[in-house]
Amino acid sequence: MHGAPGAALHRVHAGFACPCAGTVPPDPASPGVRLTRLLTTLQGNRQRLDGGAMFGNAPRALWSRWATPDDAHRIPLACRALLVEEPGQVVLCETGIGLCFPPDLRERYGVDEAEDVLARSLADVGLTDVDVDVVVLSHLHFDHAGGLLAPWAQGEPPRLRFPHATYVVGREAWARALHPHPRDRASFLPELQPLLEASGRLAVVDRLDEVLGAGWTSRTSDGHTPGLLLAELATSQGPLVFGADLVPGTPWVHPAITMGYDRFPERLVDEKTALLDDLAARGGRLVYTHDPEVACSRIARDARGRFEVVDPVAALRREAA
Repeated sequence: MHGAPGAALHRVHAGFACPCAGTVPPDPASPGVRLTRLLTTLQGNRQRLDGGAMFGNAPRALWSRWATPDDAHRIPLACRALLVEEPGQVVLCETGIGLCFPPDLRERYGVDEAEDVLARSLADVGLTDVDVDVVVLSHLHFDHAGGLLAPWAQGEPPRLRFPHATYVVGREAWARALHPHPRDRASFLPELQPLLEASGRLAVVDRLDEVLGAGWTSRTSDGHTPGLLLAELATSQGPLVFGADLVPGTPWVHPAITMGYDRFPERLVDEKTALLDDLAARGGRLVYTHDPEVACSRIARDARGRFEVVDPVAALRREAA
């Protein structure tokens, strides 16, 4: 059910209640059978960022094995979201970069598609932004939250998409977005935070289970940005974690590989190692937001004890969870 935007919501803090709306469609392989959850990875608009910045202190001779730079030394990056359809609600983890920038900034960040790719990806599974009940944001950097905004248009003020959704942000990540450091100020969209506050549908939380209920949990990481919120979902195939910018793609499964954008690289290495060790022990999987080819994989240790990517897939398409 969808009421007027902001209806039936308890704002922001403890005791927050999320409206229920969506229903899970039946499994095409078993008509009439209602599944608990369906998982789909969704492509958003892609971007290209400087390869050296994306791989931190790793030399180009190493990182160019994983990504081919263009003439401006930028590498291709996905901006992938995770859609979770479950009884009572449709949850979207992140929105990617979208088309929030004017043409000059799209060129700077290598956003080449003129089409709203996330909208097309939602349409491919029979949905629009109106059908989404909850948007979970790991943090508010523009390449993760820009898709919250409608595509830029000359002379038009910025406006939010997902008109019935609750926007969920971790407490520390929200504080950082409101008061960024000069080193990461350019990573945020200054027009976004006031729009979220004015929506009446912002939930600032410490844990995702406060909002999403059974089967959901989360952990926080401070290495990339303070309070990065990592969504974890219990599934029949083991835990599934949306890696956000802690592990943005398969090359970053190597613990020592970090980004120049990371605020505290040594802390990030420790946090990433703990996550990968936990997933390897529990048979868990990671969803990669920025990997241009691999959407999801298992994490394991090889014969030498190093972390490795196992069973990589290019996409999840309404996988029964």
